[in-house]
Amino acid sequence: MDKHVFVINGSGGVGKDTVCVAAARFWKAENISSITPILDVAYAAGWDGRKTPEARRFLSRLKEVCTEFNDLPFSYCMERYHRFLQGDAQILFVHIREPEEIDRFRSAVGESCSTILVRRPALEQARGALGNRSDDGVLEYSYDGVFQNDGDLDGLPEKVHDFFRAFFGR
Repeated sequence: MDKHVFVINGSGGVGKDTVCVAAARFWKAENISSITPILDVAYAAGWDGRKTPEARRFLSRLKEVCTEFNDLPFSYCMERYHRFLQGDAQILFVHIREPEEIDRFRSAVGESCSTILVRRPALEQARGALGNRSDDGVLEYSYDGVFQNDGDLDGLPEKVHDFFRAFFGR
């Protein structure tokens, strides 16, 4: 199997990491996020690690500032992408929320990159907006695939396998 990159997106709490873990049962996968280098900055600024609505807003704004200042999130993702190319993993999941940053990363990576939106409609409807651009703007992008995370955990691995299998050989 060739290497494949999936930009994975979805608002907070829809199960993006759970989907990635399920995929790793079938393929050797790595899972990174464009927010990862920002978390260190956030901790230094006093963030306690909890993802409250206020903290999500803070992280979203901090990511925007770091992108403008030195492009830290994009540089981190590209460095990890190049490391992925040298390793033995088959899939790289890259969590990116902002549509313009998804386009930018996808352009840099090329044809081996697909975009996935994870949805959990009942949760999203009951919860409503989270109050920050990164979470609330996930529907502003046209994805290659949408994974409906609306079943039970027992059936999730096979559902994930079937969903991602459809992307190989495209």
